[in-house]
Amino acid sequence: MKDEKLQKVLARSGIGSRREMERWIDEGRVAVNGSTAKLGDRIDSRAQVKVDGHPVDLVFERDSQRRVLIYNKPLGEVSTRHDPEKRATVYDRLPPLNQGRWIAVGRLDINTTGLLIFTTDGELANALMHPSANIDREYAVRVLGDVSEQTLETLKQGVLLEDGKANFTDVQFFDGDGANKWYHCVVMEGRNREVRRLWESQGVQVSRLKRVRYGPLFLPSDVRAGTWKELPVKEVEGLAKMMGLKPKRPPKVKPAEREQMERRYKRQRTRREVGPKRRHD
Repeated sequence: MKDEKLQKVLARSGIGSRREMERWIDEGRVAVNGSTAKLGDRIDSRAQVKVDGHPVDLVFERDSQRRVLIYNKPLGEVSTRHDPEKRATVYDRLPPLNQGRWIAVGRLDINTTGLLIFTTDGELANALMHPSANIDREYAVRVLGDVSEQTLETLKQGVLLEDGKANFTDVQFFDGDGANKWYHCVVMEGRNREVRRLWESQGVQVSRLKRVRYGPLFLPSDVRAGTWKELPVKEVEGLAKMMGLKPKRPPKVKPAEREQMERRYKRQRTRREVGPKRRHD
């Protein structure tokens, strides 16, 4: 029975990045078979693992699948799996899985719409989010206020924000006249509200913000607001190869699960904005 490094299994299982898992192990937050784990531990499928005292479902290499969803996030959803305020989350409408779970590649704040990527492969998610990958993100932004050529140049050269210098690697006028205009801008990082804060630093108000591209993946026109679409295996493996990952066998999806997923896909409806969940008292 093949064993694997503990932090690698945890990362693949979607608990967090490999670096985070190493830190958690070092902090004593992970237990294996009742004993506090330590860096260097290896486990197999017989191991009972807990994180912060809670059992976790583990995905080992032989069982792991590599599937990818493109999701068009509507306004009003939060990017957490469970929200203490009971707001709608980006996970609520995703298709259920018989094995593993959907892992979000990055986040979008509640007031930002557009492209979110989900995968069942923790290693692919970590590769897409790691700073060393130098993945750019493109946003369509509607702004209220005058934007001069000097302002655009300043945004490209860099602005000192409260958490350090930030800039757009590219920013271009897209459409509109009058007070509201659309621009497309590109950032290399995923800092909290970075795009909004950059525009606001120049006295320009952002009225709408939508992510349209994450690295090589664009938001397709047929994925309407509030809906998802699964990428074909060929595209998924092409993405994994681009990120330097080894190929995997195509996911084994039972006919019944595939039919259920296709029905869910066809039943989807456009949802541009989501309100708070109804309370059942």
